[in-house]
Amino acid sequence: MGAISRERFIEKYSKAINEGYAAVFAGAGLSISSGYVDWKTLVTPFAKELGLNIDEEYDLTRVAQYYRNEFRNRGQINQEIVDKFSADNAPNINIEILTRLPIYTYWTTNYDKLLEKGLENNDRRVDVKITETQLITHKYDRDAILYKMHGDVDDAANAVLTKEDYEVYTQKSPLFARLLQGDLISKTFLFIGFSFEDPNLTNVLSNTRNILGENVGVSYWLEKKVTESSRIGKSGEEVNELTKRFEIDTIKQNLKVNELQRYGIQTVFIDSYDEITDILKELEFINLKRKIFISGSISFYNDIWTKEKVNSFCHTLAKTLVKNDYQICSGFGYGVGSSIINGALEEIYSTKYKHVDEHLILRPFPQDRRFEAETESIKQKYRTEMINDVGVAIFLFGNRKADNEKKELSEGLFEEFKIAKEQEKIIIPIGSTGEATKEIFEEIEKNIEDYSFLRAYLPILKDSTDERELVSTIEKILREI
Repeated sequence: MGAISRERFIEKYSKAINEGYAAVFAGAGLSISSGYVDWKTLVTPFAKELGLNIDEEYDLTRVAQYYRNEFRNRGQINQEIVDKFSADNAPNINIEILTRLPIYTYWTTNYDKLLEKGLENNDRRVDVKITETQLITHKYDRDAILYKMHGDVDDAANAVLTKEDYEVYTQKSPLFARLLQGDLISKTFLFIGFSFEDPNLTNVLSNTRNILGENVGVSYWLEKKVTESSRIGKSGEEVNELTKRFEIDTIKQNLKVNELQRYGIQTVFIDSYDEITDILKELEFINLKRKIFISGSISFYNDIWTKEKVNSFCHTLAKTLVKNDYQICSGFGYGVGSSIINGALEEIYSTKYKHVDEHLILRPFPQDRRFEAETESIKQKYRTEMINDVGVAIFLFGNRKADNEKKELSEGLFEEFKIAKEQEKIIIPIGSTGEATKEIFEEIEKNIEDYSFLRAYLPILKDSTDERELVSTIEKILREI
């Protein structure tokens, strides 16, 4: 069987995302919940005008071609594409998640603009390729590339839809086919909202298989498993018909799954399309939980947390996290930022193939407090964006020097805690470091049912000042979430 469990798929595809070789191929099904139509619905008006029953037609390209043949032009086909796909609909939750994930390569056969909108909504500069001449240009500082291999609603006359469009595709757009073949060889694709009825993709998959044989790479397809229809209120004859239909559909689905396996595509069965959102959220969480924001600041030390001990703790924590392949995001908090950077860099430079930007992101705040009032709204946005890009927030210490030179708790830590809560991040407060973090810890302790992953470690986080024990505890929590 060419099916793979959901757990195994998430393990494999999240690895591809984290290591930078994941790609997405989006079909019409991905856009339906945003208000657009699938292929069959698009050509249904053509079938009606031709006097055909769309439910009896299995080659939809042929229906579109018949329509073009009968009316001797494709003006009405173009208009139908414009009518069905030009509405300014918003990306659905699945597109929002897919375009938030750090995936660089997106392919689609859709005419709508949901993927580019999703990428832009997530502040990612996208380079959209609709024609072959666009392939030779490069948008500066792009974060993602989107190939619309069947065209775009804004150029409906050149959209691929009829049988003739498909027949001449490899002659008119050979570079798209070759690029897709290259990506299928070098990347791990997730096919989503796709039925594999598209002749162009089948040709590319066949050519790839012909070159590599059984050595083709692995990609994944999310597909709803065939289920039996309800028998309630049905007659005996109707029940027999439903049973026969279920058996045939199951055989067809299994045959299709095995056929896709020939091209290296493994099927992930889902019970309902709603499950797709849960799967994507899980992929996003796995990606984010390796990204850790360390929130902390300290200007006043004490007998337990001396300056030397604070530096040593922050250094050891950062070094250990990088050693375990986590990515640290630091706001360069006063009294902790420098030690965090040193610890992270020491580990990064001790390993030949570790790179700074893969493990350390620095987002320092302005230190000049004369302009604090003016920059407060900017700092709020800055904090929100910074925490949005991570899955875990660790809180340490939290005091600062007030304008009167006396100690005060760091409002910044409370703000970051509030944002982390709102964004449902994994929060780990080291309460024993005191100050603002102590108050954050106490709030979490009171609401421990919302932070059950911390329950077993509360005594250590509350009282231990042994840096090795604290770092080891943080490692355990991160492994368990």
